[in-house]
Amino acid sequence: MEHLQAYRAAGGGKHRANKPIEARAKGRRLLIAAAVLFAAGLANTESNAQSSPFASLAGSWSGGGTVTLDDGSTERIRCRAKYAPIGPTMEMSLTCASDAYKFNLGANVRAEGGAIAGSWSEASRNISGSLQGRGAGGNYELVASTAGFNANISLKTTGNKQNVSMRADSQFRGANIALSK
Repeated sequence: MEHLQAYRAAGGGKHRANKPIEARAKGRRLLIAAAVLFAAGLANTESNAQSSPFASLAGSWSGGGTVTLDDGSTERIRCRAKYAPIGPTMEMSLTCASDAYKFNLGANVRAEGGAIAGSWSEASRNISGSLQGRGAGGNYELVASTAGFNANISLKTTGNKQNVSMRADSQFRGANIALSK
């Protein structure tokens, strides 16, 4: 104790810190703080992903592709999609247009396990029906149906890229769309 008092007295009453030891301690604290923030970020990402099976789709997407009509003709289309997941449910809208063709597809779906069920509507033709299928993790295989209309929909998402493929048995034969966030 007397040694510490003599040391402080020699330094004008102030304790001179050992700079290398203090620097290592600060560095260690910063490293620990960074690790805690990183872990908190991962935990938040994992809890968001677990809170919604549709989390990887969330947000606005845009891009283009082609639509095929019943006469076999194809047209280039521009598309916008918006996905709003909340827990096990999701609202979705997809609007695509070419110079001569347009469709507005909306859907409300719910996931239970790997099964997906819900309803859809196409506003420009005033039709609606049921939507059923399977999927998770950004990859979904669905069937949209109503009286006189059935369409198979495949949606595959990897990072900020998404491919949507639709095949139908009506005037609208199908579409292939590539979207990005």
